[in-house]
Amino acid sequence: MAGRAFQVRRWPGGVAAGLVAMLILGTLLAVALRAEAGRGLGPSDWAAIRFTLWQAVLSSTLSVMLAVPVARALARRAFWGRRLVIAFLGAPFILPVIVAVLGLLSVFGRGGILNVALRFVGLPEVTVYGLHGVVLAHVFFNLPLATRLILQAWQEIPAERFRLAAQLGFGARDMARVIERPMLRRVVPLAAAVIFALCISSFTVALTLGGGPRATTVELAIYEAFHFEFDLGRAALLALVQIVLVGVAAVLALRASVAEGFGAGMDRVVTRWDSGGLRQISLDFGVIVAASLFLLVPILMVVVEGAAGLWRMPVQVWSAAGVSLAVALVSTAIMLVLALPIAIAAAAWRGFEAVGLLGIAASPLVVGVGLFIVIFPIADPFTLALPITALVNAVMALPFALRILVGPVRDVVAGYGRLSATLGIGGWAWLRLILLPRLRGPLGFAAGLTAALSMGDLGVIALFADAETATLPLQMYRLMGSYQMEAAAGAAVLLLGLSFGLFWVFDRGGRNHVDA
Repeated sequence: MAGRAFQVRRWPGGVAAGLVAMLILGTLLAVALRAEAGRGLGPSDWAAIRFTLWQAVLSSTLSVMLAVPVARALARRAFWGRRLVIAFLGAPFILPVIVAVLGLLSVFGRGGILNVALRFVGLPEVTVYGLHGVVLAHVFFNLPLATRLILQAWQEIPAERFRLAAQLGFGARDMARVIERPMLRRVVPLAAAVIFALCISSFTVALTLGGGPRATTVELAIYEAFHFEFDLGRAALLALVQIVLVGVAAVLALRASVAEGFGAGMDRVVTRWDSGGLRQISLDFGVIVAASLFLLVPILMVVVEGAAGLWRMPVQVWSAAGVSLAVALVSTAIMLVLALPIAIAAAAWRGFEAVGLLGIAASPLVVGVGLFIVIFPIADPFTLALPITALVNAVMALPFALRILVGPVRDVVAGYGRLSATLGIGGWAWLRLILLPRLRGPLGFAAGLTAALSMGDLGVIALFADAETATLPLQMYRLMGSYQMEAAAGAAVLLLGLSFGLFWVFDRGGRNHVDA
């Protein structure tokens, strides 16, 4: 009995993963079957594929490389306001993309504060358009995500490992070789794969900062195929290319990462004995301050420029805010129902983890059009605009949730599986007594990300919404289209506050977990 192995139930995760694959691949198939025979990929499409790969490699590499010292500094330092800093470092990732782009333009654009300062001292100005602008925006969005994922992995190292290292007299090099590098080999490849896939599916950033045909992503090419040509065959082919690119990245990341963790500890508070010295303290705080300025100044510019517009918003903005809140909460619930069983199944077979990356690989525009094609013969898709939006948003957020949950679930199974089998604890009792109490932090983080991303999404709703079913992002774009710029800026501030508020409420458990 004592040697009995703990068996993880795979079938719920298999059902959830099958539903996700059916939704994404089924909608892609629906678009392809409805399409007429196309001319295939042209030179502009291949140029878009090359640019997409190049900017995704640069963006993911820079995001992870910069995130490692930031996460290390936050893991080693305890200071007043640390919890607030960790919370605000996640703000850029949960921002609506167009709002964040406006913030970046206010800092790095032609009339931004950086170019104003450069002109004042007589130095050449910088331009934010083109490849470097796209990479800058992607690093701005993804550096916080990479930091939180790596920081979470750092904090999951048992306190006993650091205590033993201190007793053995480990220096900085020994700590890096024995503890830090093995942890990074585990988390960095998969974090980079998620960011790589995000950058591949970039749309708004390339549209606003790409600077012309030479800086067109695959997602933007899909949009052009739909919007300007209604070439469903070309759009479906580009969507398939996008899925293949992300799939290859997922396979390479899974092969490069290691599955072994550090095991379970006794849930003691982590104390770092290796973080003393003026040089290390100065370096850590310098990194934290630099990252905070890079990420928070554009957001502050959005708030400053949009605060006056809060009093000029029409009543439709407030009703749209209520609609967005409802969609975000439903999306979060759907994500949790899908993500938890897939994460549990991935503890037994790592292939389930790769299934979640389909959510990033897929084009939300293609999924939306595919759902329209499937639903139209049997129902009015416009009456189902909000449920469809909530479903698609949940699937698009699923990869982030799995990246957050799979590692902790695997550690719980490895650390408590044999004991659970010995005591005969399984099924719902194991989930309630063993797993969920140890996933409170990661679940809060995943739910916060999903709610915030859904709150700021402008994708499928644009295909299905009518004049009375607008979400807050869509209402903001309508204000911009009617040249009510002050009201649109106020709506951007409201959207920012609601997105960050949802993230903060759900992530309270996650931030408590980080401090533990």
